[in-house]
Parts: sequence; structure tokens; C-alpha cells
Amino acid sequence: MRSTLFAGGYVFDGTGSAPSRADVLIEDGVIRAVGTSLDGDTVVDTTGRTVLPGLIDAHVHLTLSGVNLVERLANPFSFHFFQAVVNCRRTVATGITTVRDAAGADLGLKQALARGLISGPRALIAVNMISQTGGHNDGHLSCGLAVELFPHHPGVPSGVADGPDEMRRTARTMLRAGADVIKVATTGGVLSPSDDPKHAHLRPDELAALVAEADAAHVPVMAHAQGAEGIKNAVRAGVRSIEHGIFLDDEAIELMLAKGTWLVPTLLAPLSVIEAAERGEVHEPAVLDKALEVAAVHRDAVTRAVEAGVPIAMGTDTGIGPHGDNLRELQLLVDCGLSPYQAWAAATSGAAVLLRLADRIGSIQPGLTADLVILDGDLTDLSGLAGRVVETWQAGCRTYRRPVHEVAR
Repeated sequence: MRSTLFAGGYVFDGTGSAPSRADVLIEDGVIRAVGTSLDGDTVVDTTGRTVLPGLIDAHVHLTLSGVNLVERLANPFSFHFFQAVVNCRRTVATGITTVRDAAGADLGLKQALARGLISGPRALIAVNMISQTGGHNDGHLSCGLAVELFPHHPGVPSGVADGPDEMRRTARTMLRAGADVIKVATTGGVLSPSDDPKHAHLRPDELAALVAEADAAHVPVMAHAQGAEGIKNAVRAGVRSIEHGIFLDDEAIELMLAKGTWLVPTLLAPLSVIEAAERGEVHEPAVLDKALEVAAVHRDAVTRAVEAGVPIAMGTDTGIGPHGDNLRELQLLVDCGLSPYQAWAAATSGAAVLLRLADRIGSIQPGLTADLVILDGDLTDLSGLAGRVVETWQAGCRTYRRPVHEVAR
């Protein structure tokens, strides 16, 4: 076994502490030592740079490449699979080595990544999002047509379910399809034109049946939840994380603290919708109106959650916006009260705890998988991060190197 030494730079271990000068020794895909005076067969010079744990995005959509309705209708069904290959490559090029795909990616994409058929991050998958009829994953339009954000097909079952019995059955079909996490929409959403993000969807008995099925399979539940009542219903039911949390109120925050529920803010999501509209992409008018309405409210809600001490993991909802822009979320988290180092921790050790992977990834310590990122510049400067990723390593193998003509030291 040959070893590789990352030498001469700083190390951010993922805990939230400031980087310190150290070297990292890896061997056989595993971190063997962190310190000084280490030797390796091959040396990677990190002088003037920082070595971080592989970054984690806890909310992406690898098979989604924007929400332009006209473009979606114009493309063949299989086209989004080929787009996903490019999306995966862009993701790992921005230093993200693990993602939780929150709907759309099927077992085939996960296995293609795991077996190295395509370049990209390690993926945990939800397969599809479960919602009620008329809910966030019901693609019915007022014209009578149905255009699903996440089209169902043999690898991705339909997510529309009503009543406890259907919730059990639908959860089981997601598990059968390979789900690592069950995703449920307990409110309306921004991208679904005919519902209201403030409205609570699914009743407590339906959520109880869903969580019971997930618990039986030892699989966590993530809840798309924007309105306060839907958030509280999800937390009371026992979900592991609230996604978005746009209209969090004080009672919801207290419940999350009491239950240890995580918040994955995805602050980038509504901004991505607004920016897409500014580029001329076509949305239902109601979608843009809702995105404009929630943007400022979202920031205030996340700020109050941060102040209260709700555990935060980075998630971006990328796919709504361009893949490769994921790290813009870090500055948005800092704008809500996290320090830069806390924001980096939310994208490393914090997200690893949320995903129940902290014994494998998320920090730089001996015995963990050698997922590493080499980054130019000061970690407290969160500008232009995508262009500052020099190299990405996954399980001891370099999977991305910035082209020479782009290197700026």
C-alpha cells in the first residue's frame, strides 16, 4: 500500500475550530495520521492552502437542471439522466464528496456513482418525495395537464399518497426502490403553483404511519416543511430534519430543540428561482410571486433558529439552481448568524451527523475515509469558493484537479 502526504498547509478538521498548520497522511483510502513530521510515498504540496474534509450537501437534486417549465416539456424523458452525469461532475468539482439527493435520483444513478461509472459524489437517495393529492409533488396544472418535477418511472415510484394506508404503502415502495431516507412534504411549496407554502399538508395519523414505516426500516425522514404548522406536525411526528423552514415560529423552534431536530435551510433555493426568472426562464407566475415573498422571511426564520441553537446542516436544493454553485449557501448561512467556521462545520461534521455518517466522513481524523478538499484562500473569505477548489479526493483517490490555466496562487 502506498501512502500520500498532504504537506505544508493548514488543516480544517471539520469541528468548527480555526485551521491549524498540519499535514495529513492517507493510505488505502483512509486517513492514517494528522500532525507534523510525517512521511509519505507521494507528497501533495498544500503550502498556502487549506485541507478540509470532503464537503457534504444535505439537499440536492442531481437529476434536476433548473425549473424552466418550457424546457422540461421540450426535452425527451431520458435527457435528464444525461444531464445528471454533468451535474454530478460539477458537484465534485466544487469539493462536495457526499450528497443527500432529496428526490429524483434513482438506485441506478447511486450505483453508477458508487461503482465509478461516472464521476460525482457519494449519494444517499430519497428516490421521490411523498405528498398529498394537491400537494408539493402533485404535478397537476390548472389546464388539466400534469407536469411532475420528479417524473415517476420504474426506478422512481409516484409519491402522491393520501391516508395512513397509502402512506405506508408509498413509504414501502420508496424503500423497495432503494431509498436511504424518506422525504415527505408536510406543507405546500414555492415550485408547486397551485398550493400555499404556509398550508399544512397531511394529517398527524398519516405522518405517524409514514414515520413508523421509516423507523421499522431504520431509515430517517426528511420533511419539506415551510409553513409553521406543517413544520410542527413534522417535528411532533419524529422527522430527523426540517428542510427549508421558511416560516418557522418560536414554538416550532422550541419543538425542534426539544426533539433534537435538524434544520437544513436551503437559503439558496428561493434566490435561485428569482435569479432564473431574471435570466428569462419561464415559470408559472405564482411560483415567482411565492419566491419573492419568502426570500426575506426565510432569512429571518433561519437567523432566529441559529440564535436559539437549532442544529444546522448545509443543504442547497441545487438543481433548482445551477449545480456547482452549491457553496454560495455558506455565505447565506453566515448572513444568518453562523461564523464562517461554523458554516464550514455545517457542510462537514454537522452534515455528517445528520446523515448518520460521522463515523466515516465529515472530519479529518485517523480512521475516517480520506475524502479531502484542497482550497485556496482564507476560510473566512467565502467569496468565489467554487473557483478556489484546487483538488477533490474521494476515498484516497483524486477525482478533481483544477485546470492549470485556472490556477491563481
